[in-house]
Amino acid sequence: MERRTFLGATAGIATAGVSAPALSQGAAARTLRVIPQANLTSLDPVWTTAVVTRNHAFLVYDQLCATDGKGEVKPQMAEGWDISQDGLTWTFTLREGLVFHDGEKVLAKDCVASIDRWRRRDPFTQVLWPNVAELTALDDRRFRFRLHKPTPLLLVALGQTQFPCFIMPERIARTDAFQQVRETVGSGPFRFLRDEWNPGQRAVWAKNERYVPRQEAVDGLAGGRVPRLDRVEWTIITDPATSGSAMAQGEQDYWEYPLHDLLPMLRRNRGVVVEQRLTDGTYGICRFNTLQPPFNNPAIRRAVAMAVDQRDYLRAVAGDDPAGWGACEGVFTCDTPLANEVGSDVLKVRNIERAKAALQAAGYNGEKVVLIAPGDYPQINALSLMTADIIRRLGMNLELISADWGTLIQRRASKEPVERGGWSIIHTTSSGQSLALPVFHLFLRANGNDAWFGWPDVPEVERLRAEWVEKGGNPAEGRRIAEALNREAMQAMYYIPLGYYWQPSVWRRNVSGVFRAPATVFWNISKT
Repeated sequence: MERRTFLGATAGIATAGVSAPALSQGAAARTLRVIPQANLTSLDPVWTTAVVTRNHAFLVYDQLCATDGKGEVKPQMAEGWDISQDGLTWTFTLREGLVFHDGEKVLAKDCVASIDRWRRRDPFTQVLWPNVAELTALDDRRFRFRLHKPTPLLLVALGQTQFPCFIMPERIARTDAFQQVRETVGSGPFRFLRDEWNPGQRAVWAKNERYVPRQEAVDGLAGGRVPRLDRVEWTIITDPATSGSAMAQGEQDYWEYPLHDLLPMLRRNRGVVVEQRLTDGTYGICRFNTLQPPFNNPAIRRAVAMAVDQRDYLRAVAGDDPAGWGACEGVFTCDTPLANEVGSDVLKVRNIERAKAALQAAGYNGEKVVLIAPGDYPQINALSLMTADIIRRLGMNLELISADWGTLIQRRASKEPVERGGWSIIHTTSSGQSLALPVFHLFLRANGNDAWFGWPDVPEVERLRAEWVEKGGNPAEGRRIAEALNREAMQAMYYIPLGYYWQPSVWRRNVSGVFRAPATVFWNISKT
């Protein structure tokens, strides 16, 4: 399959423009105009794992604790916490000055309700929660965990970046975890302006004047989250050439995920900065719906995997320079302690003819394969089209649907057959940090209806994940379990790892305070 091209992209940067609202010079200096990675269609960071929703949530909500640049969990909303000598009682105390956007004080009961809703969807906390005997509010500022046995990983779960525990008012947090919340009220550094939200076009946040940041310097996602801007405005621009032109001409200030094809041109523009802001590589995956034919058959899933060459996918996204990407033929982040390729031989076949033979032997009988590709998300769209090409070459009955990213993340929740609006294959990406440990590895989770979209049910994977919680503190045991997990995941093949690429961001030179982090956040940033 040829690498995707965009006709006129180079000329577009020089000549194309994008209409922008007229702003006074002073207002423009206090407004950060952003081209986000994708359209914002869901506002609920518990209901969806979409990174664009998580980025929105980092603006609106705050966390009890957060991870710093060294990977250590630090207090955020919490003033601190006390752990009993036997490790069975954890008491958290909130710091003073925490107020929700509606003017109500943040209370311990809000934290209890928010944790309870979040833990029902977070794969990490699902593993740990059997150790929790009770979670209760003691008074307005204190809440307590009582545990059946010591669980030091509880703090890591509360402070994680992959699926953060954001704090909402109790009345909102009581919403069923499998239903989307419609009201967006947090206590974070910015307020969401729902009246200015037009999905597919625009989303806007305003500075939260009530926000009291921590006094520590920002470090990773920990420390002082200082709102230095009056407004953050996201403009949805689906054409990469138009986005590149808007950045080059100063009509936009920040482009989160620029197309790799356009990076050389952008680097030649003295008015912009092109840097790798995210601290981790971006890992792509191909996800199967294991509930519906044909991919309810693991042998058919493995046959498709035999035709995959990660290098082809990575070139399609990030170009021919191998410094911009890397193959990673295992389920754990490359170059981390648990990374291994035990049982990954299926990903080293890379042969369409052998894959065809395996598909025939697996009993494929012409069932329709519905693959949804997000046309407005170039990186994930490129991964999707590579898989579509493989499916066609294997002779499978493919229906390729092009949709916008917002539609895809809504449709992927359907468990219906493809004839009733379901799906067979989707693609997505994740940061390397999110795939480093079994407990918060979203795609590895295989607990059936509670698993991530595709809903694999592999009891041995779940047993090994639980074993890692118990024994993973021992490096040798942790490594042994990680190898067993890789082997089981490769055998079940409910998703195909597609390697990683580096995703730079672009911002105008008059934007200052941009710092490296594992997620795209906009606090501490200002304009001159």
